[in-house]
Amino acid sequence: VKMESLQDAFSLDELREFDQRVREAGVTPEYVVEIKIDGLSVSLEYRNGRLTRGSTRGDGLVGEDVTENLATIKSIPKEIPNAPDFLEVRGEVYMPHAAFFALKEQQELEDKTPFKNPRNAAAGSLRQKDAKITAARGLSIFVFNLQQVEGKTFTTHSETLDYIKALGFPVSPRYSVFENIEDAIKEIQAIGEARGTLEFDIDGAVIKVDDFTEREQLGATAKFPRWAVAYKFAAEENTATLLDVTWE
Repeated sequence: VKMESLQDAFSLDELREFDQRVREAGVTPEYVVEIKIDGLSVSLEYRNGRLTRGSTRGDGLVGEDVTENLATIKSIPKEIPNAPDFLEVRGEVYMPHAAFFALKEQQELEDKTPFKNPRNAAAGSLRQKDAKITAARGLSIFVFNLQQVEGKTFTTHSETLDYIKALGFPVSPRYSVFENIEDAIKEIQAIGEARGTLEFDIDGAVIKVDDFTEREQLGATAKFPRWAVAYKFAAEENTATLLDVTWE
């Protein structure tokens, strides 16, 4: 299944405009709001309950095969009991803050250029040629989409999240269904306020139409689905103290 990108929004009014477009298309939606993890998007494929292939997003159609490295991530199930014959899910690989700071400290001790942020660290770690290095980096994952499954049908996205959670996948840590855009916006604001308390980086929140039939009715543009939008938070600002300067 193609791993699509979402259209970005940078203001709350853009979210209201998105809602207006959805309703003008004849849809009375319920929205799922999820945290947008700042990591590396991957696809995981299972046959008869066993992890058989993991790949990066690439250009959406073709990505890198990183199965061996993904298999070292403890939070990714390697075998699923009572699984369908075939299952594909999409998730976001990330590096928790504790693992990132430990890696950065180690790199500085070894006089190596440290990664600038957890997202770069996660991407660099997942693309290692030696899976043992990936295994030592403390990566984790949140699965946020059921791409395809044999032998089961669902009517809403929230149902699929409940299903993959029951299979043992770590799903998006915060997802809720709302009947109108204003309640969805309140949830996004609450996520933004909690941003600094999380053990992983987020860069926004995602609003998706929950019902799959309504998604088909809305369709997609050449670049983005019309049934979802990604709200991007402003870059975080912090105060730093300059301790020393070495002139060369």
